[in-house]
Amino acid sequence: MSQPTLDANGHPEEIHWPSLFAAISAISAVGIAIGLGLPLLSIILEKRGISSTLIGLNSAMAGIAAMAAAPITTKLAHRFGVAPTMLWAVVVSAVSALGFYYAPAFWMWFPLRVVFHGGITTLFILSEFWINAAAPPRRRGLVLGIYATVLSVGFAIGPLIFSAIGSEGILPFLVGAAAILVAAIPIYIARDESPVLDEKPQRHFLRYIFLVPTATVAVFVFGAVEAGGLSLFPIYASRSGFSEAQAALLLTVMGFGNMACQIPIGIYSDKLRDRRPLLTAMAVTGLIGALAIPFLVENWLLMAVVLFFWGGCVSGLYTVGLAHLGSRLTGSDLAAANAAFVFCYAIGTVAGPQGIGAAIDLTGNDGFAWALAFFFALYVAVSIGRFVFGPKHS
Repeated sequence: MSQPTLDANGHPEEIHWPSLFAAISAISAVGIAIGLGLPLLSIILEKRGISSTLIGLNSAMAGIAAMAAAPITTKLAHRFGVAPTMLWAVVVSAVSALGFYYAPAFWMWFPLRVVFHGGITTLFILSEFWINAAAPPRRRGLVLGIYATVLSVGFAIGPLIFSAIGSEGILPFLVGAAAILVAAIPIYIARDESPVLDEKPQRHFLRYIFLVPTATVAVFVFGAVEAGGLSLFPIYASRSGFSEAQAALLLTVMGFGNMACQIPIGIYSDKLRDRRPLLTAMAVTGLIGALAIPFLVENWLLMAVVLFFWGGCVSGLYTVGLAHLGSRLTGSDLAAANAAFVFCYAIGTVAGPQGIGAAIDLTGNDGFAWALAFFFALYVAVSIGRFVFGPKHS
């Protein structure tokens, strides 16, 4: 195989598509399974008469599993290799996905959730590390923009499949398990091209959270806004006078904004020497958009336009934050930092729904917008503090 062209610093300038295709297609197949599985499991539990509180508690196992799996993923990859660890994660995730169908007691779903989302988290961490390691530095934003776009498409296809096949019988579980197993094919084909972790990370896992705070706080805010916003926006919209169909369509528009904006944002980030100002600008846009939401409830069309671009900026925090991480670290440090990145995302997915829900209860319906604004303001404050007091390179 011919070697890629190198720049003056010894970095590859060409995009090595086979390796990137393996990581991107693998995690996209998993995205389809998650998009199918999340509504499927909730609907089945509701049909069994499980209370909403217990369903929410069971769903929260996803974030807990992610936080538990993140610190050990790099150690597993260092010991067994990146591709073998990903292949085992595929098998574990697929078997546990099918296990939900055969688990008669509700309590069994708690360890199954932990195993399933632990495997999924491992795939996310190592896929993103693989993509970051293989992407040419000058085109990292483009590559990660493609990754984020394809992953968003996978998440969108999952609910579409669910609406077509329903929740009855074993078929939806078989489809979900099969989608995960498909991810093993590109991983296996490109197994010899997966990055090698010859050395252990130089720092303790938790140190990586604070090593590149402009990336890890960005993904925390993204996780909080995504999980909290998506789960509670239908409630906010219905209390504001929108119908269920109108609220669902607004979420769809926001999802389209997410898919449409990631590649342009990624390409633009490649033109910057430092991506931190772009991250701050997107957080400021998110802050302004969140504060504007209460003033848009009288005009559905205007809200749809704002949410389209707002959704793109919010998701850009993840894409550009990941690119910023890859531009600062390499090798085992990048793998460990990727684990810390996903760990912070998991914390956000737990904190977001709790914080936004509490804000609505305490301050009324507009508490939804104020809580979203708080998360964005938090990132802006961190960015300013990092600029004033931090080192030149974060």
